[in-house]
Amino acid sequence: MTFEMTQAAEPDRPPKIIIVDDSLTNLKFVKTAMSPIAEVYAVTSAKKMFDLMEKVKPTLILLDITMPEINGLDAIKILKSSPFYSDIPVIFLTSVNSKGAELEGLCLGAVDYITKPFEPLLLLKRVETHLTLQAQKRAMERQSLELQNFNVNLVKMVAEEAEKVSKMQFSVLETVVDLVESRDDITGGHISRTMKWLGFLLDGLEESGIYAELTRDWNKKMILHSSRLHDVGKISISDAILKKPSKLTGEEFEDMKRHTTIGASIIDRIRDTLPSDNHEFMNQARILAVTHHEKWDGSGYPHGLVGSNIPLQGRVMAIADVYDALISKRPYKNPLPHEMAESIIIEGAGSHFDPYIVEVFKLVSWKFAQNRAC
Repeated sequence: MTFEMTQAAEPDRPPKIIIVDDSLTNLKFVKTAMSPIAEVYAVTSAKKMFDLMEKVKPTLILLDITMPEINGLDAIKILKSSPFYSDIPVIFLTSVNSKGAELEGLCLGAVDYITKPFEPLLLLKRVETHLTLQAQKRAMERQSLELQNFNVNLVKMVAEEAEKVSKMQFSVLETVVDLVESRDDITGGHISRTMKWLGFLLDGLEESGIYAELTRDWNKKMILHSSRLHDVGKISISDAILKKPSKLTGEEFEDMKRHTTIGASIIDRIRDTLPSDNHEFMNQARILAVTHHEKWDGSGYPHGLVGSNIPLQGRVMAIADVYDALISKRPYKNPLPHEMAESIIIEGAGSHFDPYIVEVFKLVSWKFAQNRAC
């Protein structure tokens, strides 16, 4: 049996489901149940399914087991051996109600096993679940491909003449920042605003002399620009979480936390493509990306660092990041006035925030108030 490559459905097109059953009654029943959520094709044999798949690549297959000529178990073996169709999820529909048969089907690659007679709503919900999982998988694959293409393009760009490296670096930075902002449109402007708040805090550190020994050799301009990559890991967080118009569940929040370590990994890969004299910029970006959610008392993430074990850049960035979240509108909350945000930051001294950096914040808080609406 031969297979030809067929093009998958466009992301915005309805999913395609092929139903295979030698019972016309079952075909009609299942097709009626599936029609509200998908473009449905009904065939009476595995052979007809393979013929149809020369023209149509389905999103999901509902496959009877007991059929003449090619039964469902043999059909799924053929599907899973094909490089073109092995990724298509298969759900077995069968009257064979035994654990042995179910285990055999799942071992061959089926994603579910539904016995006859069917309950329409239950069948519909189980199919919807698998369609959702498939859609999420496709979205992640597209995002992964985008990231791979981004890295390939970056490698090509930084291979240009040495005198152009600096300009290209900032051009790439702008591109990445725009990509992050476009993915996370709910927090619009967060990156540019946190850069501004961070600048006020860095100025305050210099003016106050707090942590003077640690900051003496800092390149403030470099740190400020590198801070624009602090949320770059959100590129790999799914839209369902990133753009959710309400508070995240515990499980969703755990997934969101990954943006810190993902960001560090992305920055590492970018850094490794750059000349060594450009590594310091990316090193600063990495520190900010992976530590801006650590807390002074050790209750932060991703590593639960405590106190001065958190790099100073991350401790400063934490206040800039939280302040901006407090004064910004979200689907699940209204923006807080500066005074309330200031109070929350101050109350977090010694628990969420480095108490010495909070003292710096108090010194420059008037700048935050003046520029809040800018």
